[in-house]
Amino acid sequence: MCRFMSAVRVCLAALPAFCQSSSNYQVAAITEVKQHQVAPGGASEAVSYDVALKVGGTIYVVLYTPPFGAETVKYATGRQLLVLVGEKTIQYNDIMGRSFEVPIVSQKPVPSPEQPKE
Repeated sequence: MCRFMSAVRVCLAALPAFCQSSSNYQVAAITEVKQHQVAPGGASEAVSYDVALKVGGTIYVVLYTPPFGAETVKYATGRQLLVLVGEKTIQYNDIMGRSFEVPIVSQKPVPSPEQPKE
C-alpha cells in the first residue's frame, strides 16, 4: 500500500508539467511608429499605426489600431514588452492583463552592423 501511495504522489507531482502551455513569450522592442497610410478613396475613420517590433533577430511590422482613438503609441518608441509571435499575428498583453492580437504586415531580418574597414 505504501508503494502505491508513493507512486500516486509521484504522478500527481509530475502532473503540472503536462498541464503547462507551450507558449514562448519573447521580449520585443518598439523601434518605430508611423501613421498607417490608407489607400486613396478608402474611408477609414479610425487612425491606425504601423509599429515596428524587434524580436530576436527579426523586425516585424504590425498594424495597430488603438482603442478609443488614443495616440499614446506615437510616443512608445524604445519601449519593451512581452509578445507571443504567431504565424500571422503577434499577441501581447496590456497593463491590465488583457490579451490583444495584431496582424503582421511584414517581417525582415535585423540588418547586421557594418564592420568598419581598416
